[in-house]
Amino acid sequence: MTDKNAKLSVGGKTIELPIFSGTEGPDVIDVRGLVAEGVFTYDPGFMSTAACESKITFIDGDNGILLHRGFPIEQLAESSDYLELCFLLLHGELPSKEESENFRATVQNHTMVHDQLTHFFNGFRRDAHPMAVMCGVVGALSAFYHDSMDFSDQDHREIAAFRLIAKMPTLAAMCYKYSLGQPFMYPRNNLNYAENFLHMMFSTPCGDYEINPVIARAMDRIFMLHADHEQNASTSTVRLAGSTGANPFACIASGIAALWGPAHGGANEAVLTMLEEIGDEAHIDTFIAKAKDKNDPFRLMGFGHRVYKNFDPRAKVMRQTCDEVLSVLGKQDDPLLKIAKRLEQIALEDQYFIDRKLYPNVDFYSGIILRAIGIPVSMFTVIFAMSRTIGWFAHWNEMVSGNYKIGRPRQLYTGYSKRDYPSK
Repeated sequence: MTDKNAKLSVGGKTIELPIFSGTEGPDVIDVRGLVAEGVFTYDPGFMSTAACESKITFIDGDNGILLHRGFPIEQLAESSDYLELCFLLLHGELPSKEESENFRATVQNHTMVHDQLTHFFNGFRRDAHPMAVMCGVVGALSAFYHDSMDFSDQDHREIAAFRLIAKMPTLAAMCYKYSLGQPFMYPRNNLNYAENFLHMMFSTPCGDYEINPVIARAMDRIFMLHADHEQNASTSTVRLAGSTGANPFACIASGIAALWGPAHGGANEAVLTMLEEIGDEAHIDTFIAKAKDKNDPFRLMGFGHRVYKNFDPRAKVMRQTCDEVLSVLGKQDDPLLKIAKRLEQIALEDQYFIDRKLYPNVDFYSGIILRAIGIPVSMFTVIFAMSRTIGWFAHWNEMVSGNYKIGRPRQLYTGYSKRDYPSK
């Protein structure tokens, strides 16, 4: 509740609007009463609008803070792992030892997908973008699991959560294998979450992929650092779709579609495209000059962040992980990776970039790591979607567990007023 009010004068009338305070972040003005006064607010992109109340994730972009259920992302990345973070996002607290063991065992026991689902892939071209395939097969999950679709029932929601968390890596790896024309690899329940994903990606019936613990830990951190990021475009899409009563598989598919946009989930893919455009270390100075020229359309991808104004707290973790991966793989001489490391050095030392806070962000480092591991650029956003599924589901679950209304944004209409159809 609140004892504060804002006053708005409209057409000579003063309207009082309640002001609410959260545990963190700016106060919000409750404008719901404006509809009764015949006016709406106008906020393209919802840049100043709190569309929901949430207890899951908090971002302070000015100070470089990202909290999941109150825990800083740096501490979670250092001491936790992806499945523990999944439990935390879903339930609000860290699991006990027994809860953790049960949660992991349940996820492991749900990693296979219905065999009939494998036939869906044959309807796609082999050269289709993996995100196009992912949208289709995730949405199709609702055709297989209609036994537990009463989402007013907490048990049904929990079953859906386990199915999505467990099956997304399997589906992601299947998208990759299908693009190569290789047979799908079954998950193995003796491997942890990240190890299992690497196995399904890179093993073949002819031989198992040798899993390096440094690579598996790096993969797990990539999952963690992309798990949730508050009310972004794809999360808001999932919430809006869920507000209609749509099932969570359809809602997650809508989130994947929103994430596919290059302005959202395609950033680490854009980093590698940029590195390929630069092509050689000898060209770096030319491209840096282009980046500094405000009249040149070229932009350095993977530097700065729309939300974080000083630094991206996830990037610090990713930078350390990147160094570990390049070291263990001995890929410091990869031409594109050498370009990337030189760009990183310039961004951290050049006053132009320092003044404008154009620091390397999480997309910059994750793109380098994924390339070094051997994952193709077309799969980068699929891995992002796989990681973000838990965040999407946690927000959907939070919404449907409480009192919610179907989303219905308003508009500022600037078209024709009523006019008559011309007589013939």
